[in-house]
Amino acid sequence: MSNSRNTFTATVLGFPRVGPNRELKRATEAYWAGRADAASLHATAKELRTAQLTAARDAGLDSVPVGTFSYYDQVLDAAVLLGALPERVAGIADDLDRYFAAARGNAEVAPLEMTKWFDTNYHYLVPELAADTAFALNPEKPLAELKEALALGIPARPVVVGPITFLKLAKSVDGSDLLNRLPDLLPLYEQLLGLLAEAGAEWVQLDEPSLVTDLTEAELAAVRSTYQRLAAIEARPAILVAAYFGRLGVALPALAETGIDGIAVDLVAGGDADLAAAKSITDKLIVAGVVDGHNIWRVDPDHALPRLTELRDAGVTVAVSSSCSLLHVPYSLVPETDLDERLRGWLAFGDEKIAEIRVLATALTEGETDALASARAAVADRKADPRLRVEAVRERLATLDADATRRAPADERRILQQERLNLPLLPTTTIGSYPQTSRIRVARAELRRGEIDQAEYDTRMRAEIAEVIAVQEEIGLDVLVHGEPERNDMVQYFAEQLDGFAATVNGWVQSYGTRCVRPPIVYGDVARPAVMTVDWITYAQSLTSKPVKGMLTGPVTILAWSFIRDDQPLADTARQIALAIRDETVDLEAAGIGVIQVDEPALRELLPLRRADQAAYLEWAVDAFRLATAGVADATQIHTHLCYSEFGEVIGAIHGLDADVTSIEAARSHMEVLDDLNAIGFDLGVGPGVYDIHSPRVPGADEVQKALALALKAVPAERLWVNPDCGLKTRKTDEVTASLRNLVAAARALR
Repeated sequence: MSNSRNTFTATVLGFPRVGPNRELKRATEAYWAGRADAASLHATAKELRTAQLTAARDAGLDSVPVGTFSYYDQVLDAAVLLGALPERVAGIADDLDRYFAAARGNAEVAPLEMTKWFDTNYHYLVPELAADTAFALNPEKPLAELKEALALGIPARPVVVGPITFLKLAKSVDGSDLLNRLPDLLPLYEQLLGLLAEAGAEWVQLDEPSLVTDLTEAELAAVRSTYQRLAAIEARPAILVAAYFGRLGVALPALAETGIDGIAVDLVAGGDADLAAAKSITDKLIVAGVVDGHNIWRVDPDHALPRLTELRDAGVTVAVSSSCSLLHVPYSLVPETDLDERLRGWLAFGDEKIAEIRVLATALTEGETDALASARAAVADRKADPRLRVEAVRERLATLDADATRRAPADERRILQQERLNLPLLPTTTIGSYPQTSRIRVARAELRRGEIDQAEYDTRMRAEIAEVIAVQEEIGLDVLVHGEPERNDMVQYFAEQLDGFAATVNGWVQSYGTRCVRPPIVYGDVARPAVMTVDWITYAQSLTSKPVKGMLTGPVTILAWSFIRDDQPLADTARQIALAIRDETVDLEAAGIGVIQVDEPALRELLPLRRADQAAYLEWAVDAFRLATAGVADATQIHTHLCYSEFGEVIGAIHGLDADVTSIEAARSHMEVLDDLNAIGFDLGVGPGVYDIHSPRVPGADEVQKALALALKAVPAERLWVNPDCGLKTRKTDEVTASLRNLVAAARALR
């Protein structure tokens, strides 16, 4: 390196933060409910941070990221740091309550928009900026967490969202070019770097994942000027710029031209292009992300170690790292004693990945150890397992032809479906799930502990379904749902019934805020051995004369919200899942179900970050959905649901899905997506969400009516559906009932 700053050899780019047993989730929700005070919440948070940081140090990391902890979201934390919260929350005096109001809203305040964090299932809060937004530094959080870590003897490296990424992820509320705000923002970063240096930070990590996307010349110039300016600060920590989820490409030499001290490159998602470029960067620390932080397979040492060796032998100063933050994987394999033992040997969760990093760093400097031999044996065992290749599945897919994805034109289907369903103008419905009541959670826990048998559990779930059907009929909804009480999760529920999948006991991963999911593991070829939903849906349909939707999760979403196999193309796995879902739609139709919803909320999520890679993805994603849904008759109405993404980039694919009705998140974004749909001549049914279910607010009937009036300017009434913007699983029953009454009243008023 070109200076005398201390370096390091083994690190990760970030940690999970909800707690190994979701302690932060419970503490936060207790605070929201008024069952605990702020002091209790802060105490739980400190315990989690302390345990995580000391464990990482003790496992051999010689640089430990701090400041990656968050009560809700790291981008929201950056907005607080930079004084960029929206004006509407400014009147809330308490800092913590103001923070949570921006995140989830309250009775008086609408929350920030929420969307996907690059190509992951994590959601971030979208900062709202304008040409006149007044920035102001609030450095208390990073300084406090640095001080806390240093007091524990942790070799701490503060982590902050970088200025380019912060501006690129923000929403311009006045149409201004937010990149023009860099001159106003950079003095705050300069001030922050000085404060962190004074507080004892030797390194600081500025996260710039947006640099792995396509950059304009102006953005590339901004990268150069930004980091040249920050590097010129005299009294500062060493600066590590971390990019992940893809290849840096032209941004890598741009960063290399500046005076920063280190660059973290994702050599898992980024491939070999960045590796070749990094070999010429001998005046900086290259933090080589060779251990996959986004998936759960053990590292292949014969893939990772040669890349590290190439860098070292080229004269590069190398540190071994995860490819991205470990936010995206579970904490530890230790609780997973119920997993198939052979499969378990192929896996590495967060703690195991830290150990892998230390093993690779030791091998790079001191030579190979027995741990590398164990890793090689696990990789070889996985490749040899016969479950990875099931010829019956592959032969069936190979015999399908183009007719497997075709239905009659939409206008012809619409006539047949209306004859069958006889729905009113502006039909009302919900997305699928209803609140998971305490009765449901108790029954699920009792079944898990063996205190009740499956028959008793099924009886209780039928009672829940009967109650949900009765409530919907009383409210006056037109197309009903069974509420999904029997389902633990919209992906895991199906994964547990499909061959080629495995489920974890404690593999929780944060999706947003306190919302955690347990992604199942796709390890082999996928098939459906038996029906999965038919009995539940037909029972619900037997309770009402109104249509009840069959509820399924689509192949792309099952793929996106699982830990996926990395030994074959995603498209191949998607087609296998699609075939299984197709079999279920056919069985639902045969059982008399006339409306089937196949949800694809993750369609945008898997979109490659580079435009050059996107067309191929969208082609196979659309084909997978159509394969899953084209096995039914034209009189059977196919719905889909999309949520919390920037839809403009996939708007053509949404049309290509050819669903009869597409319900779509639009409440927080004020129906903006409808303009995108109109621009491509969208001529199918659409249900733009008329209220935001991620907030506890109950919208008034007049508020819903205004949203519908706005939607009617873009969508003719005969194609417009009325629904919330997402499932109701996480809401309280009284909130849901009140909101849906107002939704129905608004629809009737407009009819």
